[in-house]
Amino acid sequence: MNAREEILARMREALQDASPAPEVPREYRRALDPGVDIVAVLVDRLVDYKATVHHGTAAIERALEGARRVAVPADLPAQWRVGSAEFVEDRGLTTEELDAVDAVLTGCAAAVAVSGTIMLDAGEAQGRRALTLVPDHHVVVVRRDQIVGHLAEALPRLDPAAPQTWISGPSATSDIELQRVEGVHGPRRLDVVIADERTGPLAGPAA
Repeated sequence: MNAREEILARMREALQDASPAPEVPREYRRALDPGVDIVAVLVDRLVDYKATVHHGTAAIERALEGARRVAVPADLPAQWRVGSAEFVEDRGLTTEELDAVDAVLTGCAAAVAVSGTIMLDAGEAQGRRALTLVPDHHVVVVRRDQIVGHLAEALPRLDPAAPQTWISGPSATSDIELQRVEGVHGPRRLDVVIADERTGPLAGPAA
C-alpha cells in the first residue's frame, strides 16, 4: 500500500460511521432583477477596477493605439484585426516572444456584471492562458450576449475541463507590505471592448 492508498483508507475508516451530510440550501440569487441594465453594471465594475472600457468593435483600434505588434489567437475573427498594428498569431510563441509584443487581443467566454469578472476558458478566439497572462496589455472583446448578471449564470457557459482565467481588472496585488503593485500576475493594462453585435460567427446563447 502506497501513501495515497493509506491516506484514503484512513479517511474511509473515519467516515464509515458518520451521519449523512445535511442538505445544503441553494437559495442564493442566481440572476439580477428584471429590468436591470447588466451592461451598465458591468461597465461600472470594470471602471472601478481601473479597466478602460470601449463600446463597439470599431473601438478595437483605439484600444490598441500605440501597439505595434499584437499577439492574437490563430482563430481570432478577421473583423477584429483592425488598425496598423502587426497581428502575430500565437502558434506556440515562447514566453520571451509573448513578453516582447506590445499587446494581446482576444475574445472571452463570459462576463459577470455584479463582479465585473471576465472569463476565458481557452475556447474560440481566446487562446491559451499564457497568451493573456504574459503580455503587459490585454484587450478583450466582450459581446453583449456573453454578459450575464450573476456567477451562477456564467458557469454553465464555461468548459469545466478547460483551463480557465477569471479577470477582474488589471493584475494587481497588495501582498507586499500592503502596497498595491500592478502587473505581478498578469497584464498591467486591461481594455475591454463591449461589442454591439449579439449574433455572428462567435455568437453563443442569448443572455
